[in-house]
Amino acid sequence: MNAKLLVAGVAAVLGVAVAQGALAQAKPEVLVKQRQAVMTLQGKYFGPMAGMAQGKVPYNAAAVQRNAGFLDNLSRMAWDGFDPSTKGEKSRALPSIYDDSGKFKQATSRLENETSKLVSLTRSADEAAVKAQIGAVGKSCGGCHDDFRQKQ
Repeated sequence: MNAKLLVAGVAAVLGVAVAQGALAQAKPEVLVKQRQAVMTLQGKYFGPMAGMAQGKVPYNAAAVQRNAGFLDNLSRMAWDGFDPSTKGEKSRALPSIYDDSGKFKQATSRLENETSKLVSLTRSADEAAVKAQIGAVGKSCGGCHDDFRQKQ
């Protein structure tokens, strides 16, 4: 008798957990808005660093260190917004994100790794190395956009 009661209790707990998980799922259109917001912020913090790396803006080590830290965090935030449920939502994301998820995962990992390297380099006084790494971050962004984002 106790075994039946235990099984029923476990089943009830699992049922509640599954129901809560289903309710916690974000709507596809919300996921798209969230990932787009992250990408906008990535551009906000990367843009000034790119200008410094290209010599268009005076180099400011403190600003680079600050922006690189923000970008490092942002580089890991957008990816859960590319859930398969968002495939049909209006965005500039190409179907290849979902069709070749392995290649997409490699591209996202490359951005995360390059951004992490940038954060480490900003702790040094090697302006040339930092600028080169800003370029590497930019290439990883562009590579992903080339393969997984509709052209404007």
